[in-house]
Amino acid sequence: MCSLDYSTVETCHLDYPDSVNFLYALGNEIKTAKLGLERIRAVLKALGDPQNAYRTVHVAGTNGKGSTCAMVEAGLRAAGVRTGLFTSPHLIEPVERIQIDGIPVTKEQFRRAFEVVHETSEKLDLDCHPTYFETVTAMGFWLFRELGVETAVIETGLGGRLDATNVIVPAVTAITAIDFDHEAYLGHTIEAIAGEKAGILKPGVPAVFAKQRPEAESVLEERARELGIRVIRAADFEIRDLEIDARGCSFNGLRCPLAGEHQVDNAVTAVLVLWELGVPADGIAEARWPGRLECVAPNPDVILDGAHNPAGARALRRYLERFYAGKKLWMIYGAMRDKSVEEIAEVLFPLADELVLTAPEGSRAVRPEALRELAGKGWTAENFSAAMELVNSEVSADDVVVVTGSLFLIGEARLAYSSCRGQLWDAVVR
Repeated sequence: MCSLDYSTVETCHLDYPDSVNFLYALGNEIKTAKLGLERIRAVLKALGDPQNAYRTVHVAGTNGKGSTCAMVEAGLRAAGVRTGLFTSPHLIEPVERIQIDGIPVTKEQFRRAFEVVHETSEKLDLDCHPTYFETVTAMGFWLFRELGVETAVIETGLGGRLDATNVIVPAVTAITAIDFDHEAYLGHTIEAIAGEKAGILKPGVPAVFAKQRPEAESVLEERARELGIRVIRAADFEIRDLEIDARGCSFNGLRCPLAGEHQVDNAVTAVLVLWELGVPADGIAEARWPGRLECVAPNPDVILDGAHNPAGARALRRYLERFYAGKKLWMIYGAMRDKSVEEIAEVLFPLADELVLTAPEGSRAVRPEALRELAGKGWTAENFSAAMELVNSEVSADDVVVVTGSLFLIGEARLAYSSCRGQLWDAVVR
């Protein structure tokens, strides 16, 4: 059972900030809440099963699932489809997790959805209040129905089999590249993690598989055979006229605006999903996925990338070596304790000419001093603003600045860029 009592909360008096704070409090219950789909199914049933009111696409994977979702949504929207997009985590505001036609829902829409889901949950005989992710999932499904979405693209949060999103019967599923992440929940082998991701596969629903490690591929293929489903493999897609630059790639007459050579595989996966839906793929050119190899300022280039697991770190390293070799590289890094910090550090830290170690907000952050001890070099800064001020005092227009690690840190950097353009960041763009 959950340890906190939410039954006395008067949600009719909650504004948007109060709703968000309530959700954050629910997030602390993940360790005491029983894993399973019973709660989310009960809540959705009481809401009239809104997830059945529109066509859905379901995407799981370790890396690339958010980018793939963004491209699929962009392709659908370009084809005139009214779209919903459900992703996680957010970078700045929770409203980012629920989008209609490529735009986050309003704070009032988000607050209202929270009110409806919370009050519905309180009337049910549940073992525990739905967790943060369960609540937001129900909110997204409800809003998609209320706002007339025709097709919703749904990204799993963690895993797949027991993920709160795994209550939908989609038109197509997709599984992007599988690697190590969230081992405490998903298992300590690629096979175990792949088994959890394969939990989104369903009888009668075709599946698109991105290129996979052999051990992951065997698990996915075996599950697909057990279910008797048709599989479309990205490995069978013939890529022609491939060109990759610092801001994206093009192939087969299509343009992907998301940076990094790994996005070629994600774009192919998105193309195959769109074709399976009977939709042209040229709309992927309109995709945006903030905080992933995102250049937010020139002279010097300031790159934000949430490389929070080893696979993401390797992708970032390949990108920097390919497009920024020979430039002085300033790296601002911060991480959470539940990540593979040592392995990520081995991949990224040797690239940095100047390393600034900091911490995102929150009790789960690794202390900068601990990162400094691990790195054996670099400066420490108590927060992102202090880190950027330190870089500003030394950086030149010919350098490159990379902010990486936790997506929480990336969110803080994007907020600084958008809200302090005339102060902190103009000092960089000179």
